[in-house]
Amino acid sequence: MTDIVRKGGCHCGAVRFSARMPAGARPHLCNCSYCEMKGNVMVDVPLDALTIDQGEDALTLYTFNTGVAKHRFCSTCGIHVFHQLRSEPDKFGINSVCLDGVSRYDYPALPVHDGQNHPRDTGRRIQVAGTLKFEPEL
Repeated sequence: MTDIVRKGGCHCGAVRFSARMPAGARPHLCNCSYCEMKGNVMVDVPLDALTIDQGEDALTLYTFNTGVAKHRFCSTCGIHVFHQLRSEPDKFGINSVCLDGVSRYDYPALPVHDGQNHPRDTGRRIQVAGTLKFEPEL
């Protein structure tokens, strides 16, 4: 399998990006204090796999706690587009629903990473805390 380049952006269109998605990239959620409130479905890519095509000046940075994770938002519409991971700072977590044509409801089941017991705090690998499921009403 080869990488696939996907385009995406924020809600208002001020920020546009291209992402080289690794074969087998798996979307997930995280239950850390911040991600739990944010609720984004993330997909992880190497830092060099993400290119800002438009609107880099529209991105706003948010950090907290250790400051390692660097969360980027559109300063116009407020959408969280991507962040540099705390657990793997050589990767970005892209908000997968910012990818063109993707909805959070495209995923019938999503693993939830246990960010409340973060690998940088526990020394363990990322654990899965559970699975979030979506069942559409027909």
